[in-house]
Amino acid sequence: MGYEELKIEGRNAVLEAFRSGKTIDKLYVLDGCQDGPVRTIVREARKHDTILNFVDKERLDQLSETKKHQGVIAVAAAYEYAEVEDILATAEAKGEPPFLFLLDNIEDPHNLGAIIRTANLCGAHGVIIPKRRAVGLTATVAKTSAGAINYTPVAKVTNLSATIKELKERGIWFVCADMGGTTMYDLDLKGPIGLVIGSEGEGVGKLVRENCDLVASIPMKGDIDSLNASVAAGVLAYEIVRQRMA
Repeated sequence: MGYEELKIEGRNAVLEAFRSGKTIDKLYVLDGCQDGPVRTIVREARKHDTILNFVDKERLDQLSETKKHQGVIAVAAAYEYAEVEDILATAEAKGEPPFLFLLDNIEDPHNLGAIIRTANLCGAHGVIIPKRRAVGLTATVAKTSAGAINYTPVAKVTNLSATIKELKERGIWFVCADMGGTTMYDLDLKGPIGLVIGSEGEGVGKLVRENCDLVASIPMKGDIDSLNASVAAGVLAYEIVRQRMA
């Protein structure tokens, strides 16, 4: 599929995309359109937990590449998403304790791409992102990952906090990055671990943070008080690598 974000336009094409099992990130529907085929498509979208956007005709015309959208445009990921189970299976196949990246509020595609690249290089088994308020696997993400997107599975979940709770029951514990935490060098970061990174502006959400076992801070000596999200992910990830290798 290359690095192109896939837009699917027209009622039959969109409906077939859903029925074939293709992962659809977002669906744009002409606001007020209530005929049978459109209702069927909206029902499929809700069944698959696709993000729905009801927009006016001008917005649909702007998004359309064919100018024959028939009131519906679906946006699919440039690459297929994995399941969380696939990521855990990768760790098991390698005989390694799971090492996961979980990203909260990362909306910049360059940051996501860079983090996927780092995850691959530091031996993480996969990346988990939320469905909402987060960038998906777009063309820019794929390019910024420098090919890592082909090797490091990315799973998309409805609720990051709920996913963390489920994974904790399976023996994985979680550390999130935050300036108010314990210096990372003073933490034991070995074993099955999930590294939680938030955006530069908002950081990790309150509920996600409350579900983490540890909060780690990166020592900073300069005049500003924050790192780019992808850089922070790299710094913390390689402290985890260092401890896993010790």
